[in-house]
Amino acid sequence: MTTLPARAAPPRAARFAVSVMFAIPGIAIGVWTSRIPTLKEQLALGDGQLSLALLGIAAGALAGMQVVGRLVDRYGSGRVTVPLAFAQAAVLLLPAAMPNLAALAAALVVFGVVHGMLDVSMNADAVEVERAYGRPLMSSFHAVFSLGGFFGSATGGLFAHAGLAPWPTFAAAAALLAVLAGVASPKLPRSGPHQEEETEEASGGGGRVRGVLFLGVLGFCCMIGEGASADWGSVYLREDLASSAGFAAAAYAAFSIMMTAGRLAGDRLAARLGPVLLVRCCGTLAGAGLITALLVGHPVAGVIGFGCFGAGLSCIVPQVFSAAGNRDPARAGQALARVASLGYLGFLTGPVLIGAVSEALGLPRALAIPALLALFVALAAPAVRATPARTAAARERAGR
Repeated sequence: MTTLPARAAPPRAARFAVSVMFAIPGIAIGVWTSRIPTLKEQLALGDGQLSLALLGIAAGALAGMQVVGRLVDRYGSGRVTVPLAFAQAAVLLLPAAMPNLAALAAALVVFGVVHGMLDVSMNADAVEVERAYGRPLMSSFHAVFSLGGFFGSATGGLFAHAGLAPWPTFAAAAALLAVLAGVASPKLPRSGPHQEEETEEASGGGGRVRGVLFLGVLGFCCMIGEGASADWGSVYLREDLASSAGFAAAAYAAFSIMMTAGRLAGDRLAARLGPVLLVRCCGTLAGAGLITALLVGHPVAGVIGFGCFGAGLSCIVPQVFSAAGNRDPARAGQALARVASLGYLGFLTGPVLIGAVSEALGLPRALAIPALLALFVALAAPAVRATPARTAAARERAGR
């Protein structure tokens, strides 16, 4: 496998640019979610109708992920990310202009397609920058996405508090996203398309595909936990532990805060411990922390348990993405697309799974499922072991 020569951005500039690209979809999704209640009221949608519309984002994202991997591998991640970043700004305008349920669902499909495609391409950019640095960086990029989501939701909340309609909210956010895309685009990595050679390594594609799919399974297990925490953590504290409504909200707040904090520290931990030990420790912390909280059955323990769960999950998905992108650099886009699709599927199905099991066994037992899946990820940690591409980059970096 050889790579066509192309102009390369300086590593620091490329790192900044990729960080901005991670912030863009985070801000977009944060602004969108903050204005859902107002849009629901404006279009007089019931809960079931809104759920159907929201499925458009999921369907669009999964569809987009299936397409973008080959584009990234053919044209280079930076060349794909640039138009998608500007498109993310543009499609944010669509939901506020839709007059009915069908139009809103169609707009959200388009939003989801762009969001899913950008998710894969920006992670491919992150893998390239990480490889250029020769040390872990993926967790910090994912932390920027989380911070972008917080900023977007807070901004949307301020617009809502001021009594402004969704259209000016989305218009202001879209303008900001377009500016960010314009600033970051010239500094993105500009690797050329990859040419494949028939080598002994290339002939082992079946093993690589199985390895990537298993990484996707690990992402699926983690994202089930993220989805379950978002939808069921506060319900567990309120209904099963009889906490106040305000204190119940602390469950997901603790999860989110600790996940962001863990990702901010994740790169240093990965460099010190290595990806395998880090994932093993994180999976153990997530699973044991949540199971202990469920056994104690006290509101304070519940908040601590969800905090431990967020801290534990924080570093796993970035390591999974990094391992997938480095497994075969010539097909990094396709590998990341598979892993992202399975992870996103876990995020969508997790709340449904927990709800179904809760009907039969009760919510505390149902929440033990994501905890046990985290412990499974800890046992499967060797799957994220550093690949030859990543270790070679680290050696080259150390020799400079």
